Amino acid sequence: MKQLARVRSVLIAPAVRPDFVVKLPTRNADAVFLDCEDAVPANAKEEGRLNARRMVPDLVAAGCQVVVRVNPVSTEWFEADIATGVAPEVAAVVLPKVESLADIDAAAAALQRASLPTVGVVAGLETALGVADARQLLAHPLVVGAYFGAEDFIADMGGVRTQSNAEVHCARSGVALAGRLAGVPTLDQVVTNFGDSEIFELEAAEARNMGYAGKMCIHPAQVELANKAFIPSAKERDRARRLLDAYETASRDGLAAINFEGQMVDEPLAAQARRVLTLQEGNE
Repeated sequence: MKQLARVRSVLIAPAVRPDFVVKLPTRNADAVFLDCEDAVPANAKEEGRLNARRMVPDLVAAGCQVVVRVNPVSTEWFEADIATGVAPEVAAVVLPKVESLADIDAAAAALQRASLPTVGVVAGLETALGVADARQLLAHPLVVGAYFGAEDFIADMGGVRTQSNAEVHCARSGVALAGRLAGVPTLDQVVTNFGDSEIFELEAAEARNMGYAGKMCIHPAQVELANKAFIPSAKERDRARRLLDAYETASRDGLAAINFEGQMVDEPLAAQARRVLTLQEGNE
């Protein structure tokens, strides 16, 4: 099964907009989603899938990690999306609104019929049922990643989206936890107000703190913000190095906990510092 590479930033582009798609190799995103679902109207589904199939090889040749988002299993377009819209060069397919293991099994069967047995699934967890059953869904062997879709989730819940994100905190954290237990990278919700970099930076920092691997981007201006957010700053790395030096010196002297700059540090905090030092740019 193919595995995803680094996914700090995932830029979504409508498959019916070749003028957008041809620019993707210049956007510096870790991965790109060619969207045949929400960004493609019903009367253009065939155009979208055919564009995706045609454009993927060129994007991959230009250095892009490409994922194609097909329509949900329950729709009339799903089978054709897999059969004619997915090129073998893709890193994975995105299966939106996953709610059951049967959905993923259906994708597995469709990929087999299309002679794409090594292509995995990025599961979209964006309904109440999908989020509630996230742990078992992400444990499916075909799943190589997942994303949390806040807008669809709240629509399904009958709630109201707010800038605070308080209404999605539990669901958002739950998806990150399920991904950690399954060992697959998770992608955080989109920021629909693409002109507000401060909101994006805040959400990206929250996502990294929760354990997300990256963030979905709906505008090229969000890509560099995401890339930066999921790499520790020089200040963070410096502190992590100093903390580990002090902790390891104390450990050799038989101490299991130390006072480091006014903070009690033991093995869990040392493990967090080691993690910071593994997140060097280009390594994940």
